[in-house]
Amino acid sequence: MTKLLRFLRPSHQHSAFSATLLLMGTIMLSRVIGYVREAYIAYAFGAGPQTDAYVAAFTLPDWLNYILAGGAASITFISIYTRFLAEEREADAEKTLSIVVTVMTAVMVVGTIITEIWAPQFVRWMFGGFSNEQIELCVHLTRILLPAQIFFYVGGVVSAVLLSHRLFLFPAAGPLLYNVFIIVGGVLGGHRMGIAALAYGALLGSFTGPFLTSVIGAAKIGTGYKPSFDITNPAFREWVRLSVPLMLGVSLVTADDWILRHYAASGIGDIARLNYAKRLFAVPIAVLGQATGQASLPFFARLFNEKRLKEFADTVNDSVYRVTAASFLATAWMMAAALPLIDLVYRRGRFLFSDTQTTAIYFFWFALSLALWAAQALYARAFYAAGDTLTPMVAVTLITAASLPVYSVLFHTYGVVGLAWASDIGIGANLVSLMILLHWRKLVSMGGMRWDELLKSAGTAVVAAGLSFEVAKIVPLPLTGHGSRLADLLRLGLTSTTWAAAVSAGLWLTRSQLPGDLRRRKRQAYPAVAQGETAEILGAGTKP
Repeated sequence: MTKLLRFLRPSHQHSAFSATLLLMGTIMLSRVIGYVREAYIAYAFGAGPQTDAYVAAFTLPDWLNYILAGGAASITFISIYTRFLAEEREADAEKTLSIVVTVMTAVMVVGTIITEIWAPQFVRWMFGGFSNEQIELCVHLTRILLPAQIFFYVGGVVSAVLLSHRLFLFPAAGPLLYNVFIIVGGVLGGHRMGIAALAYGALLGSFTGPFLTSVIGAAKIGTGYKPSFDITNPAFREWVRLSVPLMLGVSLVTADDWILRHYAASGIGDIARLNYAKRLFAVPIAVLGQATGQASLPFFARLFNEKRLKEFADTVNDSVYRVTAASFLATAWMMAAALPLIDLVYRRGRFLFSDTQTTAIYFFWFALSLALWAAQALYARAFYAAGDTLTPMVAVTLITAASLPVYSVLFHTYGVVGLAWASDIGIGANLVSLMILLHWRKLVSMGGMRWDELLKSAGTAVVAAGLSFEVAKIVPLPLTGHGSRLADLLRLGLTSTTWAAAVSAGLWLTRSQLPGDLRRRKRQAYPAVAQGETAEILGAGTKP
């Protein structure tokens, strides 16, 4: 109990392993709350024109955040700030923080005002398939959500400070509060304001969660801030140099949602159903990719800055191997369990069984790319830790541009399900390009990857998925068109039991080392870590 309390203490400085555990736990909790949020939206508003407009309303705010470095801020800033801490230059670190926050907050405010003015034109261009009523609602919701990006931006930079100090609890708590406020907004204001109550909840949640929790955490460790527009500061210029590629480049990781919404706008409820499938798919992505990637960056950066390049390469390879192998196995279960899972999660209120069936198809195909999403997140952070943002962003921008015709062709040929296929193809190309570039730059060799173990895991996943599908047929699909909770539970139970047995048998028969690798923790000392602590790392060195 004492260890647990110390683990959850806000001031506890985490190792890579404990940070990963904490982030996995909090992100899983956040996704559970996110599920409650999505389930409430499905119950209250279903999958119709209003929900399409609500989901679409996040596009312009997301775009503003992406373009003006809200997303890039913590990624690039953390490497600079971590280096200053390692060199015991805390005054320089705080000065850089002050300049970045001051200058870019001013830029975000100006950007928010401009996008508020031009929101109607953007919505009409982006969502040409919307009716006039949908466009009007989408513009209204967009204007509510836009100011939230200022809080996301400042919170992101301050979170980078906390992560550099290996303090993960405050940044991890932000998304929890954000989701809670969306739910509370809908429950308290839904009857009076309609779906706009969700947008107001999101705005208040962005202030209370990502912004306020991080600021409180930074204040507790004595982080100083003084407004400054000293754009001649060398560290600020370095931050700009690293961030500009991320601001100007367009990664499919972010653009995928925008593209899906653009094409799906022509069908009533299509954006909503795609969004429900993607949000549920985001749960394992968050646990396997986001948590490990977020926890890994400070440690990747430290290894690279200390010129421990072999350990850096081994750490990245082993991290990718573990996440990818585990993702293969998770994908097998997700694909086999798609229909009963979606039905149990969403079908209630205005979300009908027909919506379940369509959403489950999208989820099935999204699940196929789980390993791709998780692995590319780690490879991208390997580049960022090495101080190179230009190479990966040029590559992924080209991949995004090349993917646009693929989305168009598959959508016009196969409908909305073609968008899910295009998404898988695009993220796969994203992963391959990053892997090849890291190898070419001699940062992370592809020869260091444990391909034999990945093949064992992939083979086991294929067999487990096939067996789970066949066994689940024992419980017939509903014939009434209304679904059955009991049938859902029985199918899900049979699927899960068969999957677990098949995975266990497959890993044993192939003599896979994955179970032992996932359990084993190896320790490596970091001389620069405060108080001489030993940083625990999963992998041949780490699991980020």
